[in-house]
Amino acid sequence: MIERYSREEIKKIWDLEVKFAYYLKVELAVCEAYYQLGVIPGENLREIREKASFTVERIDEIEREVRHDVIAFLTAVNESLGAENAKYMHMGMTSSDVIDTAFALQIKDSSEIILKDLAELIDVLKELAFKYKNTVCIGRSHGVHAEVTTFGFKLLNWLDEITRANESFKAALEEITVGQISGPVGTYSNIPPDVEEIACKELGLKSAKISTQIISRDRHAKFMASLALIASLIEQFATEIRHLQKTEVREVEEGFGVHQKGSSAMPHKKNPVLCENLCGLARVVRSNALAAFENINLWHERDISHSSAERIIFPDSLILIDFMLHRFCSVMKNLVVHQDNMLKNTHLYGGIVYSQKVLLKLIEKGHTREDAYRIVQKHALNALNGGNFKQELLEDREVNLSAEEIESCFDVNDYLKNIDIVFKRFE
Repeated sequence: MIERYSREEIKKIWDLEVKFAYYLKVELAVCEAYYQLGVIPGENLREIREKASFTVERIDEIEREVRHDVIAFLTAVNESLGAENAKYMHMGMTSSDVIDTAFALQIKDSSEIILKDLAELIDVLKELAFKYKNTVCIGRSHGVHAEVTTFGFKLLNWLDEITRANESFKAALEEITVGQISGPVGTYSNIPPDVEEIACKELGLKSAKISTQIISRDRHAKFMASLALIASLIEQFATEIRHLQKTEVREVEEGFGVHQKGSSAMPHKKNPVLCENLCGLARVVRSNALAAFENINLWHERDISHSSAERIIFPDSLILIDFMLHRFCSVMKNLVVHQDNMLKNTHLYGGIVYSQKVLLKLIEKGHTREDAYRIVQKHALNALNGGNFKQELLEDREVNLSAEEIESCFDVNDYLKNIDIVFKRFE
């Protein structure tokens, strides 16, 4: 079943009108700070809060003339205030005080949605990991069958990875949710530092310890890197599902709707299209993170070369991560697990994946490691070419093991005897 993605909250945060609403929120917080410091009379603050407004259309009209978006915004707002109140707007501030502080608010509010998405995915992965704790499947290294594991154990590792990514995201969010009201080049030349402290507290942000007209972009690069990490993990998980859905493997499948079709030409097709889509989107998020790292290098105290890139990479990446987390969560909720095929694949070629158990048993019976390895490898490679591993062991006189001892090497439960210890770490 294909999920229906309908949430629009995160997109609205990056809407142009909402962006300017964040600008106004910052300006009003600064006015509140000035009021608390006795600069703006209470009556004027009340009127400013009641009357301050704008329209995007008016801002666009002014910007076509002044060629400066913040000036256009301020002019539009001041038109709603009248001269007596307008004189208190933007006192001692520079454009980036508004832009960067409002930007932090947009990121913070978007991240609240991402955190909910992550929490949901973590819950889903944990539930599925424990559900399939004892569902036997083959573990692979280099893409080749290795030894027995369980599907739940595989999912438990995904849970561990996405949980760490969640913590990394929270740490990056903590560093990026800072504001600045420090004036040109950040020296508080025309604005008291107390204004910044009061305004940021009003906005639910920390004050930057130092800013140079902008907030340093290493914070933003780290945040974007945390998004790239989430995207990369989703891609890793999706890639695994894509492999496991191959016809010759068929251990899991994406949910497939009753009326869904996989190919315009081949009616038999059931393709992992959702996971393929997620892998493609991960590349976009990683590319955006690279642009964020490029933005660290600005001229002197600031330039605006970062601004044009950030207007694209931040809303796009946050919206994409929200979408990717929602989509992957839906994939996992609707995942079809073919436990019978998982078990069948562990027994291919007469159970060659049990070779280490046979190797160790032969050493226990007196063979040198080198000799035991030679015997086991010979029969395993023969099995790959059409033989049967277990049967050849039973027929080889050089294998000094009883039938019962050989059979014990193929006991799948022996491979699962310690997984409870790992699962308990996640309870």
